[in-house]
Amino acid sequence: MYKEKNAHLEQFLEQVSPFEFYREIFPEGSFERKGHYEDKKPNGIAVSLPGKGGSVNGIALGIEGDGKARRYIITDDLKMLEELMDTDFTIMAPISYYGKKRSGKFARFLYALVFDIDGVGMPQLRDVLHQMNKDILPKATFVVNSGTGLHLYYVLSEPVPMYPQNQHYLKELKYSLTRQIWNRYTSSIKQPQMQGLMQGFRVVGSGTKLGKGYPVVAFQFGGRVELDDLLEYIPASNGERQKLQGILKKSSMPLAVAKEKYPDWYERRIVKGERRGRWTVKRDLYDWWLRRIQDEIRVGHRYHGIMTLAIYAKKCGIEEEELRQDAYSLLLPYDEMSIEEVNRFTREDVEAALSMFNEDYVTFPRDDIARLSGMSMPVNKRNWRKRKEHIQVMNTMKALKKQLGEAVPVGRPQGSGTAQERVYQWRQQHPEGRKADCHRETGLDPKTIRKWWDCPLPPLRFESGHITVPVEPSKMTSDFLVAAQAEDD
Repeated sequence: MYKEKNAHLEQFLEQVSPFEFYREIFPEGSFERKGHYEDKKPNGIAVSLPGKGGSVNGIALGIEGDGKARRYIITDDLKMLEELMDTDFTIMAPISYYGKKRSGKFARFLYALVFDIDGVGMPQLRDVLHQMNKDILPKATFVVNSGTGLHLYYVLSEPVPMYPQNQHYLKELKYSLTRQIWNRYTSSIKQPQMQGLMQGFRVVGSGTKLGKGYPVVAFQFGGRVELDDLLEYIPASNGERQKLQGILKKSSMPLAVAKEKYPDWYERRIVKGERRGRWTVKRDLYDWWLRRIQDEIRVGHRYHGIMTLAIYAKKCGIEEEELRQDAYSLLLPYDEMSIEEVNRFTREDVEAALSMFNEDYVTFPRDDIARLSGMSMPVNKRNWRKRKEHIQVMNTMKALKKQLGEAVPVGRPQGSGTAQERVYQWRQQHPEGRKADCHRETGLDPKTIRKWWDCPLPPLRFESGHITVPVEPSKMTSDFLVAAQAEDD
């Protein structure tokens, strides 16, 4: 399939070398010249997990040394990328950073939006090209054969500064575009797999999941793109485009204006460079997530499940040794979930996910975790307290409100809980009655009537401060009462 896809792409597109590919994304002058620290420019960062092949029980082991990721600084000559061509698993994001950490805090410019589509066979590949040619999807600058899927690179006409407000807009734009690009014709996998804005992708020229003998290959398709043009592919009928436009409007506040409107924030975060405040969460959050990803995770979200586990470990103060032990306990069951041989879950995937065990990610948004992991993230209204502890807190707050003279609701609202009985009593009196008649005579809401229409009263009820239980007399008691009534008559 890998060779077939390359052959098909070569018929219509021009293959480009790894150097041509990355020079198009990062034009000369984007990064610091090697050894010229006076340039004071950001650089690219590639992350590699060195492998040596082999497997046990069908799981690719291929990790050398301590198995931890190696980071490589990519300077303006891009020569370091040439040295990484002969690696099994190396990723890089189209982002420049200050320093050696791949986090949003140190990101400077975004040069391209990249979309990773899995489940791409020949029919899906043909349809991706067809939809882009027919302007159903935006035309990608590069189409990259990643082995089992495709990477679509949309190189921006101008790099976008990675200010926090810009990151929020770009992240939401990427989520929205993913829902358009990943559809039933472009992937055999029904559920779209969301990727974050900082996601790294296998370096062109390095190995795919199939191995170094099947390198990642890039093909030129379109030109550079404008962000505004990409927005046009988001549907307006369901309000999604309007939502993005609203985010863009809010995120366009210049730093000078922010300095004037929020001087305390500017002094603390910009001048002093302080981190956003946070607190350590009880380990219940970590344990809860670990249980969920043991039972609920699906193919396509395994990496993000462990990634979130690493984030929560840091957030809850869990030791790295415990985290690694828990993460590797998932390796075998996750790999056994693989549908295809080329979609195995490997130690490289675990190590890449564990790189999120970092203070910079502890404020990762809950909604983003839900999108990436494919699992719901209900709001915990008890702030991860035990029920007993939460009740103590709420009772203390209620007592304080009473002392301050504030109104404190007690029990259920007046009149609540009686609708079921009213509907029941009305039906007893009107066996042939209709819901519309019940609404006219009782004044109850039609939805309430439909809710209780076929529900008899519960045997145990609370009325006027007393518990009432209807009791049916036994047959012996019934016969006795009937006989007594007959004697009276």
